[in-house]
Amino acid sequence: MLAPVQFPSPAGTEGLERSPPHNFEAEQALLGAILMNNRALERVSEFLRPEHFASGVHGRIYESCMTLTGRNQIATPVTLKTYLSQDQGLKELGGDAYLMNLANAAASIINAEDYGKLIFDLALRRELIGVGEDMVNDAFEPDMEVDAVQQIERAEQALFRLATSGQSEGGFKSFKATVLEAISQAEMAHQRQGKLSGVTTGLRDLDAKLGGLHRSDLLILAGRPSMGKTALATNIAFNAAHALKYEIGPTGEKKVTDGAVVAFFSLEMSAEQLAGRILADRASINSHKIRQGELSNEEFARLVLASQELHSLPLYIDDTPALSVSAVRTRCRRLARTQGLGMIVVDYLQLLSATAGKKVENRVQEVSDITRQLKALAKELNVPVLALSQLSRTVEQREDKRPQLSDLRESGSIEQDADVVMFVYREQYYLERAEPGRRPEEAEDKFNQRYEDWHKRLGEVTNTAEAIIAKQRHGPVGAVRMFFDGQFTRFGDLDNWHGTEREYE
Repeated sequence: MLAPVQFPSPAGTEGLERSPPHNFEAEQALLGAILMNNRALERVSEFLRPEHFASGVHGRIYESCMTLTGRNQIATPVTLKTYLSQDQGLKELGGDAYLMNLANAAASIINAEDYGKLIFDLALRRELIGVGEDMVNDAFEPDMEVDAVQQIERAEQALFRLATSGQSEGGFKSFKATVLEAISQAEMAHQRQGKLSGVTTGLRDLDAKLGGLHRSDLLILAGRPSMGKTALATNIAFNAAHALKYEIGPTGEKKVTDGAVVAFFSLEMSAEQLAGRILADRASINSHKIRQGELSNEEFARLVLASQELHSLPLYIDDTPALSVSAVRTRCRRLARTQGLGMIVVDYLQLLSATAGKKVENRVQEVSDITRQLKALAKELNVPVLALSQLSRTVEQREDKRPQLSDLRESGSIEQDADVVMFVYREQYYLERAEPGRRPEEAEDKFNQRYEDWHKRLGEVTNTAEAIIAKQRHGPVGAVRMFFDGQFTRFGDLDNWHGTEREYE
């Protein structure tokens, strides 16, 4: 085995008994295996990056091997010589002779993955030491602008990043890396049956308009009471969780190919009520009959069958009232670490509170702060966040009750921060409450015509709803018509004969 490379200690650390964890021998053994057989790189390239090597020289050799194999070229001491001839660090270790020594002292390709995991583990430990040092230094440093709660939040964020990606700090990404990620997402969308690049809503026409719910997007779903906001959000959450599919990667890790693990924060309804709605939908039983216990033996059997189907659904409900955004963030990070997380639903935005201890001048400013933090959460966890929102009563004062962006209650930055703003609208709800009555001195034939027109329009919109996409940062706006069954609080796709989309103006 090649003797480990000796590196001088950084200035001022000679007297320390402990040095950051590293294993130069493992790095040398892995690089030797790659140089002798490039297939060894396939075993480690998905999780091991150049910055994970304790030796900068080893990291640059590894990166050069990745570059060459990415071009379908062979990485050997001879081919690497051209790319690393000006590397001063490699020259100090012996230059070409060092590369040859690495190849001669190669480990078996069978052990390459084990060496790679060891190098990765030691890199995480070094990052963890850095996070711990920052935590201690920040705690000792008095700062009137940053209280202890905020310091805990920062530390938790750094630990989460480290746990999920192996990096404790964010930073610049090369354009090459971002382009490759964009191509990867496009490839996933192409391979999916529905051609979606985001999480499916389970609703054909809505998916076609949105392309699914995209990672790192904040989506606002708003509507007046009784329009079906919660019902639509519940349907979307169920459909996404029900569609969850994995594929196993080369190192045994799970990779989501469709659907999502869903976190549902129900600040208005209890978890049992929400689960009851989903059960009623799946069993096609009126939820009121379930609550009252008015079920026949056949209906109860259907209910039990539906519950058995749903017991393993990757849908997690938190019904804690008056949650703060920081508490939502903490719980989502924990779920992401333990179960994996692909989508967050918040019902509803106005029931959240801003970060504890943070002063806000008014409610509009508080809601604006909440939306900014929800957008930051979507980016941090790289998942879509679907947040429900109320609308102001100005809708009721207009003859056309279709919502507009200006109707967003306590809008502040809701419209600005959101990537998508959707409204739920059911014309049937308003028409049923506007049954024409005969006016004084109105001719009977005129009243009959007016009543017939109302009845005809009511028939056209019965059991239908519209999802009005008023803003979409990366796609078209418009209204998507859907089927709605109020008996089971169920949204679905309309048959083609119901008509086409109505364009939003």
